[in-house]
Amino acid sequence: MSEEFAARLPLSRNELDRDGEFRGTPDLERVLRDDPETRFLPLQRAAMLRNPDGTLRFVGADQVPAGTVLLYLGRAISDAPDAPAGTRFVAAFVDEDTAHTIEPDDDAWESLRMFGTELSPRDSGIAVEAVAMANWHAVHGFSPRTGSASVPEQGGWVRRDPEGHELFPRTDPAVIVGITDRDDRMLLGSNAAWDTGRYSLLAGFVEPGESLEDAVRREVHEESGVHVEEPRYLGSQPWPFPASLMLGFMARAVDGDPSTIRPDGVEIMDVRWFSREEIAAEAGKTLFLPGRTSIARAIIEEWYGEALDVP
Repeated sequence: MSEEFAARLPLSRNELDRDGEFRGTPDLERVLRDDPETRFLPLQRAAMLRNPDGTLRFVGADQVPAGTVLLYLGRAISDAPDAPAGTRFVAAFVDEDTAHTIEPDDDAWESLRMFGTELSPRDSGIAVEAVAMANWHAVHGFSPRTGSASVPEQGGWVRRDPEGHELFPRTDPAVIVGITDRDDRMLLGSNAAWDTGRYSLLAGFVEPGESLEDAVRREVHEESGVHVEEPRYLGSQPWPFPASLMLGFMARAVDGDPSTIRPDGVEIMDVRWFSREEIAAEAGKTLFLPGRTSIARAIIEEWYGEALDVP
């Protein structure tokens, strides 16, 4: 991944050492709580708080009740005004009552989707890691093998059932593709669940036993009827909504004739070729593009040649 393209991916930034060895520290929760320098990030259903200057809002151990599921995130690798290098960070997955004790204003709790582009690299890495793991813990309270309740271990990175079976977090790989034709136009599709006028790149999950390149060819053809060739990897970005890793590609349509495109009619309701001139004229008016937090926006701007000054 080039440095130029990486700079377009706000959720891929990070300045945190995940410090995996420390997860095995005996009585880890007590150690973290007893250290007055530890910073706790409260999450309520994957929403979090920010300070007036836009930085993440951390709390002390005294504001996190015993029994709260904690996740050891790691250590800062560089100095910042609110925490020197080496500071340890912990996510606290709080319930509604605890969340209201910390901050009673519901509107103060914000989704990472809404402000991911505004965070520092350190805070971005912290938030993405915390949200992804909050989603995992929310759906793995019970063992899929036995149905028994599981409990967190290893700093929140493992859950174990009473029979000793360990559950580990998983990430779902998905390809997302910028497709160009012989006239260097880009193909965008409109999802059935979106508002009128909203378009983005075609994307889909990688199936078992499938290479990334085959997933690119299959997903594009399934959703648009277009055959592509020469898939070229650009870069990746975690998308913890709930547990994806988006793998960005560019690919070229084998036949750029507009008559060859057809939406699948189930997930994708419309597909259309856009020139740069059409993007410039319609974006923010009749055409609504993916948000700046997404890798889809980064790929579109990579093709376009510069950042687009629209939401």
